[in-house]
Amino acid sequence: MAYYQPMRKKVIIMGAAGRDFHNFNVFFRNNKEYEVIAFTAAQIPNISGRRYPKELAGELYPNGIPIYSEDELPDLIKKHGVDEVIFSYTDVSYQYVMNRCSIVNVAGADFKLLSPEHTMLKSKKPVIAVCAVRTGCGKSQFSRKIFEILAKRCKVVAIRHPMPYGDLAKQKCQRFASYEDLDRHECTIEEREEYEPYIDMGGVVYAGVDYEEILKEAEKEADVIIWDGGNNDYPFYKPDLHIVIADPHRAGHELSYYAGEINLRMADVVIINKIDTAKDEDIKKIEKNVRNANPKAKIIKATSPIKIEGDIKGKRVLVVEDGPTLTHGEMKFGAGTIAAMKENAEIIDARKYAVGSIKETFEKYSHLEKILPAMGYGEEQIRDLEKTINLADCDVVLAATPIDLKRIIKVNKPIIRVRYGVGEEAEKELEKIIEEFLKNVDFSS
Repeated sequence: MAYYQPMRKKVIIMGAAGRDFHNFNVFFRNNKEYEVIAFTAAQIPNISGRRYPKELAGELYPNGIPIYSEDELPDLIKKHGVDEVIFSYTDVSYQYVMNRCSIVNVAGADFKLLSPEHTMLKSKKPVIAVCAVRTGCGKSQFSRKIFEILAKRCKVVAIRHPMPYGDLAKQKCQRFASYEDLDRHECTIEEREEYEPYIDMGGVVYAGVDYEEILKEAEKEADVIIWDGGNNDYPFYKPDLHIVIADPHRAGHELSYYAGEINLRMADVVIINKIDTAKDEDIKKIEKNVRNANPKAKIIKATSPIKIEGDIKGKRVLVVEDGPTLTHGEMKFGAGTIAAMKENAEIIDARKYAVGSIKETFEKYSHLEKILPAMGYGEEQIRDLEKTINLADCDVVLAATPIDLKRIIKVNKPIIRVRYGVGEEAEKELEKIIEEFLKNVDFSS
């Protein structure tokens, strides 16, 4: 007697080389009810045209899974008779998400978003998650400050949201504890910006593609794990303490961007950052939105003091800011701009000197004006960034990126670094919160 074998649902996962791969790994990889036809790629240059390798895709996908440009999505849905499309990238407006939903629905497929409940892994060790409501809120300086506080009390390891822009099989599970590790793994500027500061503190940070494997390795050497989130994505691991950063320079975005509002509603603590450079009405607006959306959350207001590692008074400066913050983060400025204005430096127009992919970035993100985004998703962008800086007519480069640019590019003018810090009052509040958290941690296990 023949038994009925239900057809596997055909699925496409929309992504940007991060959340999409994680959603596949934890929900679809070994799920015989679904057949993942393809990934589509957006936001990040040069990640389409690859395959999710068979080494990571599992037994159901012996040939791996192709990755196409998102522009091809409607044709792929029709060609393969796709049943469901899973939206799996972040830091986009609700308008953007629903536009994609409309495209998918008209092409004939259902449109879905997976929940934290279905995608967060549970760690054997306590997890503190540090996330944000938008890219560029200042999350990284708080992740590092929390790492610094914890490191005085226990063994702490950071796990960073994925940025796998190279050979995915080789990037399955990566551990960074030295600059040699960064070179060995051929890290991009975006990766170095997140990993270098931990290394400078003598810390260890993991990243890669398979976050179940990464978690197993990190648990071997950690008493406490910090989940250092990317963009405004929600955690890959179930947090025991969830800290979320909000930005009054973009007040209202905490309720209108995916997946920032998820973080806001899940948070145990919300830090309203940059209050020293923001308008009072914008600070109050975020505070009101937090209290309405998540009344249980503790609210901390934090200043972001700026440290300038040199003299720029009255000089003509080329300001280089964090790339993702300026591009899909939609900010027009960052710490470098604020520092230049504070010191009465003249900011030159970077657009005049932009070449290649950097010029294309200015054309794509029309809100950008004088400030140069530190784009470095691949070798070509790094070289174009170097050329742009070398062509610029200025006295000094003011670099507000978390990494030392001199390590990866050769420039013909001095570079002065500028960085955001964590205000003293906010640091004291974090100390108290972490002390309370650690009281419930059993370090004997």
